[in-house]
Amino acid sequence: MIEKNLLEILKLKYDKSIKVASNEEIYFSLVELAKSKIKEKEISKTGKKLYYISAEFLIGRLLKNNLINLDIYKETREVLDRYNIDFSEIEEIEIEPSLGNGGLGRLAACFLDSIATLGLNGDGIGLNYHLGLFKQVFENNKQKAVKNPWINNSGWLNESNIGFEVNFRDFKVNSKLYNMDIIGFKNSSNNLHLFDIDTIDEKIVGNDIDFNKKDIRKNLTLFLYPDDRDKEGQLLRIYQQYFMVSNAAQYILLENEKNGLSLEDLDKNIVIQINDTHPSMIIPELIRLLIEKGIDKDKAIDIVSKTCAYTNHTILSEALEKWPISYIEEVAPQLIPIIKELDSRINSKFKDESVSIIDRNNMIHMANLDIHYGFNVNGVAALHTEILKNEELNSFYNIYKNKFNNKTNGITFRRWLLSCNENLSSYIEELIGGDFIKDYKKLSRLYDYKDNKEVLKKIGEIKKSNKINFKNYLLNTQNIIIDENSIFDIQIKRFHEYKRQQMNLLYLIYKYLEIKKGNKPDTTITTIFGGKAAPAYIIAQDVIHAILCLTEVINNDTEANKFLKVVMIENYNVTSASKVIPACDVSEQISLASKEASGTGNMKFMLNGAVTLGTEDGANVEIMDLVGKDNIYIFGEKSSDVISHYKNRDYNSRNYYYKGLIKPLVDFIVSDEMIKLGDSTSLYRLFNELINKDWFMTLLDLEDYIKVKEQVFKDYEDREAWNRKALINISKAGFFSSDRTIEEYNKEIWKL
Repeated sequence: MIEKNLLEILKLKYDKSIKVASNEEIYFSLVELAKSKIKEKEISKTGKKLYYISAEFLIGRLLKNNLINLDIYKETREVLDRYNIDFSEIEEIEIEPSLGNGGLGRLAACFLDSIATLGLNGDGIGLNYHLGLFKQVFENNKQKAVKNPWINNSGWLNESNIGFEVNFRDFKVNSKLYNMDIIGFKNSSNNLHLFDIDTIDEKIVGNDIDFNKKDIRKNLTLFLYPDDRDKEGQLLRIYQQYFMVSNAAQYILLENEKNGLSLEDLDKNIVIQINDTHPSMIIPELIRLLIEKGIDKDKAIDIVSKTCAYTNHTILSEALEKWPISYIEEVAPQLIPIIKELDSRINSKFKDESVSIIDRNNMIHMANLDIHYGFNVNGVAALHTEILKNEELNSFYNIYKNKFNNKTNGITFRRWLLSCNENLSSYIEELIGGDFIKDYKKLSRLYDYKDNKEVLKKIGEIKKSNKINFKNYLLNTQNIIIDENSIFDIQIKRFHEYKRQQMNLLYLIYKYLEIKKGNKPDTTITTIFGGKAAPAYIIAQDVIHAILCLTEVINNDTEANKFLKVVMIENYNVTSASKVIPACDVSEQISLASKEASGTGNMKFMLNGAVTLGTEDGANVEIMDLVGKDNIYIFGEKSSDVISHYKNRDYNSRNYYYKGLIKPLVDFIVSDEMIKLGDSTSLYRLFNELINKDWFMTLLDLEDYIKVKEQVFKDYEDREAWNRKALINISKAGFFSSDRTIEEYNKEIWKL
């Protein structure tokens, strides 16, 4: 049937057969085939509906994932195999949608998959960014940001005839809605709704990513997270956020009206999940629209407060958005009376200034708005939620104890095992059956094989084949050669000081200097980085620069490069993640304890048989509880100690700089070898940051990190014992299925 369908589509679209069609023609025909199968699965869902609003949806390439969820992937592969067509080559045609950046957007994508898989009535709402965050290229050992167009090469966007008028202070725009199908695994489909405007002009962006930030009609949906170092950038972010929530609110009310439902019962018919603070203006905007439609002000506020729920993703103040009230007035002055009214009601109830929505500096605190006027607040890992309750949001927790709860993040097995690691998923299915794909609890059956030597050997062989696959990918994409027989030590995530890629850099300097002294590792170490630094985040870009310089120092040293290799994946994204994660031996999760809300990369690595090296932070704590202390490597100070350091202001990086082995490692950043290859201004800035500030306490944990990491590499030499650790990690990863997370959201928050 698949062959017949594909032949019909190719004939209709290109007047060609499979034998003579190009890879591109086959790709777009498979997209059409998948879309036709999706239509067959469409059912009209009734009852309460979820709207999941997020600035990011990092959905990745869709062809393989959609074919898997439609349960036609194997048959499609068999058809192509008969014609000697390599599916992986077809897959390479697809340009990954540029709709997200890091964990926030990838989590949202996993959640949409699980919502559809569980057959729940829920759609995503976001923006149709034309150029995404940016495409990362490396020049002169530095990150360069260039535009990343994708829309014309996708095939998955479905144009609708729906659009709305959005009024800003000085002008208005007309939106247009595009939809993407979100397919559940062997289940029905939902939608990701992406709003855009037709006046967007990609040509205003040159070779880099500079553009006129004031020309809103032309730039509104160009970039995710435009550079906000200046007022124009900050205003553009507010324009984007208001555009997103105004469209979302109008769309929600339109659907409610089409379904013949009463506005008075809105909270009984829908639920809105606010994913981080970016969509927070949905609260005053929805209140405003309800009042416009004749609902009494008190009633409108009550309805919206029972409709919206908020997910907090961080304790970092930079991400708990706050905007000057004057900036909101410049963009959407119609919201100001509502926000002031909401703030006034809070101030009349509570004298604690820390819980005000508008502070004494006339800054609007978006998280405060969400907490007061939403019915639920959740953290995303057990430790993170406890920190929110007892530290960062304690004043709110004392007021609203019943609002706060935890929903530990999860990942979808369909993409992060079936799609990216076919060898491992097929072998697991051979051992325990295929039920684990949809019933995450069944994965625990694999634990029974932890002492089976043949199984452990096979786990090792699968890892080796995945390393070879990644080796070939890296050779094809970056012309870099790595050794599949080495240990793959991997840190892939956006660059931020709290994630402490700079600590990994200092370890590599330590290892390089040890090799130069003659202390060589038993097995070659390949350390792999991947991730982008925000254009406005100079120190994070300095860390990338230092790593790229060190990469050149080590890789050009014939004495050292036999034992140590450093690689940076260029333009790290979901596609490259799907290649590197199955190949990983050591998963680096080394954030400063208390700062990583959850992490989801740690879960993907675990599911694919990597062993975690990390701090007691985020979901690492829950991983440790599940796998036991013998199957994870934990180092560094605990979150409670770190929080105390911040409170007491007693951390001084210079005290550590002069202690033990640390000074020569930090000094190497500005050594002759590094300066020769790099930008001295950038390298000295990072050097001075580490010894004079080090806000995220790199040097605090460095010696313990080196000690534990050396133990990791020593333990790797007993391959059977290592494979046992890997198998135990896989068998305990079921808890981190996003299906489990969504079941909990629905049972305890959404009640769909």
